[in-house]
Amino acid sequence: MRWSTLIELAPQVGIELPSDPKRQREEFLITTQMKDLESVLKKFLRAQRVLASTEILERLAFEACEDAYNDGVIVMEMRYAPTFITDGHPSLNFESVHQALHRGIERAKSRFPIAAGLIGIVQRIKPLAEAERVVDFVIDHKDSFIGLDLADNEDGFDPLPFAPLFMKAKKAGLRITVHSGEIPHPQSPKWVKASVEILGAERIGHGIQIIQSPEVMAFIRDRKIPLEVCPHSNWLTQAFPDHAAHPVRKLHEAGIIITVNSDDPGLFASTLTDDYEILQRVHRFTPHEFAAMNEEAVRASFIPAAEIRKVWASPSKGM
Repeated sequence: MRWSTLIELAPQVGIELPSDPKRQREEFLITTQMKDLESVLKKFLRAQRVLASTEILERLAFEACEDAYNDGVIVMEMRYAPTFITDGHPSLNFESVHQALHRGIERAKSRFPIAAGLIGIVQRIKPLAEAERVVDFVIDHKDSFIGLDLADNEDGFDPLPFAPLFMKAKKAGLRITVHSGEIPHPQSPKWVKASVEILGAERIGHGIQIIQSPEVMAFIRDRKIPLEVCPHSNWLTQAFPDHAAHPVRKLHEAGIIITVNSDDPGLFASTLTDDYEILQRVHRFTPHEFAAMNEEAVRASFIPAAEIRKVWASPSKGM
């Protein structure tokens, strides 16, 4: 969500903004370290109030693509949780939300040379019946979704109850990624392994805490499961105390596939370029390594290869 758009729309949906611009940013944006991931997720609820109409959603989807393209991105996956957007907005339903976001993306694709697609998110914290409703919706609209994700805090949420739903989605032809191994918890490596074995994950969102377990690192490496690494986000959520402590270099040198991602650029007031800058400045990644990472990211993308080939000048082997 573009900051200028949030400030413009907030009063229109009944949000009273502080008069001080600094206070406004503190109210909505996450630019300094929070206590933990849970604190970050709670702050997202403030911005959620802005997602109040299909017109707003279409605009936000278009602007997200536009901002990414202006940052140099030409292959872009976006994801959203239907339950998160519709909560508190009785005028919205899964269908109207999805069609609005899809329209925004298609309009952006007609304006900019980008390949873009939507991944549907199942929220762990919701009742299983809600998860089933989301999965069925994504399957029914698989022509305009590229994949399915499971997200929110892992602690206290066994992946096993979600397994039949994700296997159903996989059988329907949807690609699977799972947010896992993000928080600094002793069970994080175990959760990552379960995400692959039980939920059928082809990629792992974050996954950085596998650094705790050489066994799980080898498991992920040998199965060529890419990690969707978000360095700036991991600092904000205190997955690690500082950028230098992030294990991305060790994971890369261990032969694990690393892709670079921005997570929530609007609310983090950052761009994908900022994440690359952290990797270059702190972890000494080189342009050659970045080029190889981008090739891996394209290969791992859930966007159809034919769409990517239209915009990607250096298509990966096998595409």
